[in-house]
Amino acid sequence: MRAESHSSVSPGRRGRRGLTLIEILVALTLILLIAGLGVPSLLSWSRALRLRMAASEVVAAMQAARLYAVRQQRNVALRFRTAEDGGVSYVLYRDGDGDGVRNDDLARGRDPQVGGPRSLSHFGRLVRFGFPPGVVPVDPGTGRPLERLEDPIRFNRSDLASWSPLGTATPGSIYLTDGASGLVAVRVNHRAGRMRVLVYDAGTGTWRRD
Repeated sequence: MRAESHSSVSPGRRGRRGLTLIEILVALTLILLIAGLGVPSLLSWSRALRLRMAASEVVAAMQAARLYAVRQQRNVALRFRTAEDGGVSYVLYRDGDGDGVRNDDLARGRDPQVGGPRSLSHFGRLVRFGFPPGVVPVDPGTGRPLERLEDPIRFNRSDLASWSPLGTATPGSIYLTDGASGLVAVRVNHRAGRMRVLVYDAGTGTWRRD
């Protein structure tokens, strides 16, 4: 009489298979947990990156305006605008009547447009000229709390950043925010007409050069 053969799994192997399944489930749980914890940090990093890239584009536009003024021996100005939907843009104009680029001349069509308009919308709808909600930053120059937070474009109370044929500029600042807590300032030096980007640390209330 033939002995019946039985397929069997030893207790050690059964336990090992069960342990492997538990290990996989634990590993998946840890991965999901870590990923969940990392999402806010990733979003914050993405906002900060887009904000600094927008500031870099503004600087590039200013450098191009300064170069145009020197090469063409003309007064020029970048005019910055914020639309009703929050979108931001800029246009380059040159002096057409010998008295510099002025808002009243722009309204009359005396100072022609020579570049733009260019938009910063590709950095996301939250990146705009302005200040973070609930944050009152200090002035990068004086260290005192900034006033007129409704006005993020400050060139002698104008929205025109101007350059002369010598490369000098109207001094001023443009503030950009990511709509959350991020804030950067693009500062223009009067004598050299050069620009620099500053990043605001709301925790310490200080600015640092990017």
